[in-house]
Parts: sequence; structure tokens; C-alpha cells
Amino acid sequence: MTIAPEEKKEARPVPEGHVRLTIDGIEVDAPKGEILIRTCERLGIIVPRFCDHPLLDPAGACRQCLVEVEMGGRPMPKPQASCTMTVADGMVVKTQHSSPVAKKAQEGVMELLLINHPLDCPVCDKGGECPLQNQAMSTGRTDSRFVDTKRTFPKPLPISTQVLLDRERCVLCQRCTRFSEEIAGDPFIDLLERGANQQIGVAQDKPFQSYFSGNTIQICPVGALTSAAYRFRSRPFDLVSTMGVDEHTSSGGAIRIDTRRGTVMRRLSGNDPEVNEEWIDDRTRFGFRYLTSKGRITRPLVRGADGQLAETSWTEALRVAADGLLAARERGIGVLAGGRLTVEDAYAYAKFARVAAGTNDVDFRARVNSAEELEFLASHVVGKGPEHLSYTRLEAAPAVLCVALEPEEEAPAVYLRLRKAARKHGQRVFHLGQWTTPAVERTSLETGAAAPAAKDNLIPAVPGAEAAVLAELPEDIVEALRGGGVVLVGERAAEVPGLYSAVAALGQRTGAAIGWVPRRAGDRGALDAGAVPTLLPGGRPVADEAARAEVEAAWGLAPGTLPTTPGRDTDEILTAAATGELGALVVGGVDPYDLADPAAALAALRDVGFLVSLELHASAVTELADVVLPVAPDAQRAGSYLNWEGRRREFGPALDASGVLPDCRVLDTLAVEMDVDLFTQTPAAVAGELSRLGSWAGVSPAAPAVPAGQPLRPEYGQAVLASWRQLIDGSTLTMDEPALAGTARPAYVRLNAATAERLGVTEGGPATVRTDRGEITLPVALADLPDGVVWLPGNSGDSRVRALLGAGHGDLVGVTA
Repeated sequence: MTIAPEEKKEARPVPEGHVRLTIDGIEVDAPKGEILIRTCERLGIIVPRFCDHPLLDPAGACRQCLVEVEMGGRPMPKPQASCTMTVADGMVVKTQHSSPVAKKAQEGVMELLLINHPLDCPVCDKGGECPLQNQAMSTGRTDSRFVDTKRTFPKPLPISTQVLLDRERCVLCQRCTRFSEEIAGDPFIDLLERGANQQIGVAQDKPFQSYFSGNTIQICPVGALTSAAYRFRSRPFDLVSTMGVDEHTSSGGAIRIDTRRGTVMRRLSGNDPEVNEEWIDDRTRFGFRYLTSKGRITRPLVRGADGQLAETSWTEALRVAADGLLAARERGIGVLAGGRLTVEDAYAYAKFARVAAGTNDVDFRARVNSAEELEFLASHVVGKGPEHLSYTRLEAAPAVLCVALEPEEEAPAVYLRLRKAARKHGQRVFHLGQWTTPAVERTSLETGAAAPAAKDNLIPAVPGAEAAVLAELPEDIVEALRGGGVVLVGERAAEVPGLYSAVAALGQRTGAAIGWVPRRAGDRGALDAGAVPTLLPGGRPVADEAARAEVEAAWGLAPGTLPTTPGRDTDEILTAAATGELGALVVGGVDPYDLADPAAALAALRDVGFLVSLELHASAVTELADVVLPVAPDAQRAGSYLNWEGRRREFGPALDASGVLPDCRVLDTLAVEMDVDLFTQTPAAVAGELSRLGSWAGVSPAAPAVPAGQPLRPEYGQAVLASWRQLIDGSTLTMDEPALAGTARPAYVRLNAATAERLGVTEGGPATVRTDRGEITLPVALADLPDGVVWLPGNSGDSRVRALLGAGHGDLVGVTA
């Protein structure tokens, strides 16, 4: 019998841009330049490691990931760190699963790491979720040969008010130092000493004052870095974890909320590569004590005949509120929705205004605003999602221009993505602003002969002149934006006449994608939900008959029911309330001190005939309200936000929600008391109705065309004020968190040397900034501001600009020593 020769299998071609290697006997194709440990992960082979992190540059610091490698049929002389070695064609790799050499090497490294590591797992915050614990069991020796005394340090070492260091636990993986330098750009924590004395620490004259320090706690693979707020408070296996969304900024970052016995114990970053990757800012991480603050309102309040607010039942409070609003409806009701609302709650306010109050006088912009801003939002923002502009496209853009936006302070996740793009992809990030802030410095290209200085990325402008400067941008910046660039504009542009128009014109001129990045989490969703005086839900123009007909049909209203005249904005609503044109106000989540004229706003709230407040905490509004209706915080409600991309970010309750109601449910019940049905009983019902409505398919409004304004000219002893809020400041949502407040950036009066000399103030000495309303005194710090300009933080410590000065960005102020 003749046996046919075995058919030779034809070799499978290697895909272009890939190499072929073998790992533990498995043949695999990997992209050129891929790190070996990543290729192992894709095969489901987990190599132990401590220093490796997919978002940090390779370091090879811990040596725990050693594997055996052969090249060209010859083994390399010693095991190699798989976290630093790139794949190569023909490479043969044996991990601890198939190589006694690799297994012995990993056991030896683990033994070395445990020599000085304390056996305090029962009291260590990392115990139960510690990679060192896990890998000591899987990769370590069964006994220890070390018999000498372990090294110890005084503990804990406070790196900052919220980060504590136990140095004897540290395995010198350098994750924390690499994060600080590479990701955040805050190189305040570093390796100190040498050899056996090497340790993590900070310089005495450079405290670890970073907006992102909490990330070092989370990525520390042992219990070396711990949270001052969480330390010794719970064990991981006692916690219940719920995924949530950042409620502090418009970034939309994914978070994990860990609770125990009905209390939030800590918050961690979620892993969402498309949005915040694995990072969150410290305000998002630590700013949750407001949930249990003393000022939290949990019962309805009604103002009695004695003029005092007193607790009452929901039934009584809703009846009094409904009676007061019905009595005022003929004169008119204004609705101020605020910026803390979910999409579903903002939709309920918009629907309440149109159906229950019969008005378009509704506005979510609890801050300085303008008619130009509304035109810009209607033409360039509403209805657009991440397919228009996303974090991914932002990172890939060759050039980005930030206008009236301080990303590190107002949108931290955006700042981190810009820094990453500048550092890794050579992205040019330009800032139209007043001085070289830390964000300007840290989003510049890495230093080198070909890299421009940070000051070259600043396009300086006197407050009020930004629109004119934008219209005359240098041609090299215009050309950079033409090649797929991005323009990000912040809400501060509403304070500069013509700036939104100039941004729209620049986008048309260059083809650059335009993104609007508000400061508050709820602003983007409230816009699409129709909580503005000129737009119905989905971006439908109030003045368009067809648009109104679509909404009337969806809401089950008779044709012609909806009001046809565009409503008044926030300032106009308050003015009408003060003059008696409106008989009542319904206010949710508005801080009068954020408005253009806080004194006038408070007077309007005081003088209006009837005031209903939906609030979490006691505030300047609740002090004046006739009825206060408590609402649920994010931890006790479901809902969604639209982040600045227009991406929907859903979340559910992390705590028991019994006994508290979201705004949409409160408004629905209040409307029923007014003999109106809103059908907004639950966030799910609202989300379904809003989804069925969809976006406006008609013609979008034209872009604004407001002429550029001119800056005010300071006289003797005066300066033009520049101002914006810092990330960690006096916000209500950061109350009762002293550790977080300890890392807030200090408040300074900033001006340049020439202006300081002219005004008679000196660096380090005090300076007083004043108007006819009040004054603020702070120490002076010199910066590269334009001549005649002074900068103050908006709401940091004693620098409460709107509240104390009644002034804002672009106004004239007096400055004296």
C-alpha cells in the first residue's frame, strides 16, 4: 500500500505592520512596537506586574514581569522584563506558565519585594484588593528566608491634606511619580535618596498640590498611598459598588461609588477609554460630603404667618406651592432651572414652564449669559453628539484652540486629553486668554530644541478684546486649524460681546470642529431638553410653528396650546420679577452669587410675589422662598447627563432612594396639584418621551453675527478685571471636605510687573481690588498678564468676585496697595 506524503500546510501570511511570535506555544501576530506584556494579555496570559500600567510609559522598575525570551533560536542570557520589551518577528516567549526559569525569577523578585514589606494586611486600606497580596499567593515563595529586622519609617507621611504615604509599604514601582509627571504634569512627588534608602517623597518647598492626586492612590499597587478621608474607614469586601457619573463638571467621567450601610465611603475612577480613560480629578473623587452636610434639606418647608420656614408634609407643601403658583399664573411665572440638573430633570422644568406655567420664560443658565450665546448654542451645539466632536477626535487633532476656557480648572478630563495629545502626538494647544496658567504650560509640547515655549501657546488678550483678537489670529494658527483642528469655547465667552460670533466665523473660515465646554454637568443636557427661552426640546425653535406642532403632538396638547413668543433669559426673568411683571418664580439649583448682578438677583427673589425653591441644601434662595421642596442628589436618583461631547452618560442610585424625590417627580406632582399632567413621574418615563421626540430635523438657526466689543480703558488707579473660577473653590458641592479644601490653589491678585509698579503694589504684599459694591484684599503674585489687567479667582476663599465686587470678566476695578 502506498501512503501519500503529508500535504505541506501553506504558511499564513503575516499581516502588514505586524510581526509573528510564539508565547507559551501559541503563535500570535502582534502590531509592530507592541509591548510584550500587552500581547500576552490579548492571549489571556496574565504576567504578574506592579509598575506596568497601560496608560503610563514603560519603566521596568519592579522586575516582577520577567519572562524567558528566545531570539533566532537562542535564549537571551537572562529573563527579560515583558513590560519594556517590544515584540519581534520570530520571538519565542515563555512565561511563568511554561518556563521554570521565568517562574523562579518572578518568585525571587517577589521575595525581594517582601523583605521590608510589613505584614499589616489586616489594617491596610489596600487589604482585600491588593495586587501584592494576590501575586504573593500566585507567584511568591511559600516561605521567607529573611530573618533580619524590616526597615521602618515614621508613618504616615502627609504628602498633602488628602494623600498619606506609608513608605515601608512602597515597592518603588514609580506609578505615582510617572502619573504625576506624564499624565497630570504636576511633578511634585518623586524618588528620593539612592540604593537601599530610596523612597518616594516630596520636596519640602514643593507640596503635592495637584488636582489629580487621588489617581495616585488608586493606581498604587500596594497600600503605600492612602486617602486621608477613607483611611481605616472600611474594608473592600464590606463595600457595595455602583457605577456613576461625575456630577461636578461637564466631562462626563465614569466613576465608581462605594457605599457601606447607606453611606458613601469613597469614589474611584471608572475605566472608560472613550471618555475619562482611568482618571478623574480630585473634586470628583473626594467631593461627596455634601450628601450628609448639616445644610442638607430633607423635609419640605413652608413659610408660616410668622415669616419663618417650618417643616411640613409633602401634601401640605405641594398644596401651598400649587395655590401660590395658580394665583400668580395670570401675571406670569418664571422658571430658573439651574445647571446641576440631569437631562430628565431639565426636561421636566422645560415642560413645566410650557404646560403648567404657560410660558417660555425658562432658562438653565444660572450664570452670566447673553442672547448671542443662545444663538450660538442653537446653531452650533444643540442636537450634536460625539460623532461631531469627541475626546478621540480632540486627541487626534493637530491643533486645538481654547477660547474663554481654562481646561484644567473648568473641564479637567479635557485638560488631561489635551496634555496627552501634546505630549504623545505633538498636538499644538493654543489658549486665547490673559496669562500663562499651569494649563497653558502643561499642554505645551515637551521641551526640546524644536519645541516652542509655553508662552508661544498663549494668545494674550485684554478682557473684552478677545473677539477682536480672534478675528486677527496669526496665519500660522489659522493654517494649523485648517488641517482638522478643533476650537473649544467655554461659557465665559458669554461675558465678551462678539466672542461667540467670532468663534463661529473662525469655524466657518477654517473648517475646524467647534466644541462648547460648559463648567457645570447639567448645562449640555438642559440645552437639548429645551430649558431655554428660545428652544423647545430637541432644539426646536419656539418661534417655528411646525416645531411647536411636533411638541404639542408628543405632549398630547391641542394645537396652538404652546406659547409662541420666545421667553426671557435668566437676567430678564429676574428683572421682571423685581418689577412685578412676574407674579412667581420656580427656582431649582440656582446660586444668585453666580449671576451677573447678585444684589439685583437677591432683590428680585425677595420682591417677587411667590417663590418656590427645589433644592438640596439651604441657600440664599431657600432663605427667601415661600415653599422649599427637597430633591434627591445623584447618589439617590437615576438619570443621565449629556457631557460636553453630547454623549449620554447614564447612572443609577448608589444609595437607598426611599423618601427622596428627583426634580422631575416633584414637578410632576406639583403640576398635578395645578390640574396639569406632565407625565414626568420617573426619569425612565422622561427619557422615553424625550427619545420619542428626537431632535429637530428642520433648518438650524443662523450663526450669531454680533460685532466685536471693545475693552474698557482703565483710568488712574484702575485695571480691567479678568476672572474665572478655580476647580476647587467655595462650591456648595465641595462643602464639608477639609482634606479637599487643603489642596485648593491659593487665591492671589495677579498682574504684570509694570502694572504692579504703576499701581504701587509689590509681589508678595497685599493688594485691594475694589468697586463701589465692596473690596477684596489678597497677596500679589506677578504673571504675564497684559498691561492694565488684574486677575482674581471667581470664588476662592475671600475672592468672591461677583458676591463682593458685583463685577466680572472685563469690568473696571480699582487696585490699591
